[in-house]
Amino acid sequence: METQTSLVGKTALVFGGSRGIGAAAARRLAREGADVALTYVSAPQRAAETVVAIEASGRAGLAIQADSADPAAIKAAVAKTMERFGKLDIAVVNAGILMLGDIATVSVEDLDRMLDINVRGVFLSIQAAASRLGEGGRIITIGSNTAVRSGHPGSSVYAMTKAAVAVMVKGAAVDLASRGITVNNIQPGPTITDMTADHIEAIKPLIPLKRAADPDEIAGLVAWLSRKEAGYMTGSSLTMDGGMAL
Repeated sequence: METQTSLVGKTALVFGGSRGIGAAAARRLAREGADVALTYVSAPQRAAETVVAIEASGRAGLAIQADSADPAAIKAAVAKTMERFGKLDIAVVNAGILMLGDIATVSVEDLDRMLDINVRGVFLSIQAAASRLGEGGRIITIGSNTAVRSGHPGSSVYAMTKAAVAVMVKGAAVDLASRGITVNNIQPGPTITDMTADHIEAIKPLIPLKRAADPDEIAGLVAWLSRKEAGYMTGSSLTMDGGMAL
């Protein structure tokens, strides 16, 4: 039975759900009652482990290999989710890459790769998911607090892509409002994931709370935005970074 807080009977697709924040979101959505499909690129074992965790919660899971730089793969992931579960209620767009480089030396190849995945890939994932979402559907993107606070050398391109996502969400929210679909963006600060492993300790002193986030903390906000009780919030970027962007 649907309530304000339950996700029982819902189906979610997490783009980039094999590890880190994406895997935590997939597990949390399953614990709250949703069946969950997830995409991965190069970590099939991690994706399989996440599916096992989903199924341990009593829900159905599905891992789909799909590169978010490939438009056809994004569409195929949505189609495979529909084929398996018959519907789509929640789309979490977590796929993204971090490639640091001074603006004077960053290569065109690195620039294009980040734009392809972090901007174009997010847009195409929203577009593909929205075509299948029903009334009251949810789209949640995972951005970064660098969209509002870029204070680290070498982060200019990454910050630019995350700022683009924050603006993109505003427009998508307006476009999809007539269908009752909400679109929101979470902007985590430093979070303990594979992507941040090399520099997380150096950043901790800059965080007012003096610690990095656990992916499960970000997943909790994903779950709330997925619920019926969050239905009046759309077009928002919610920064969750231990006070860094204050």
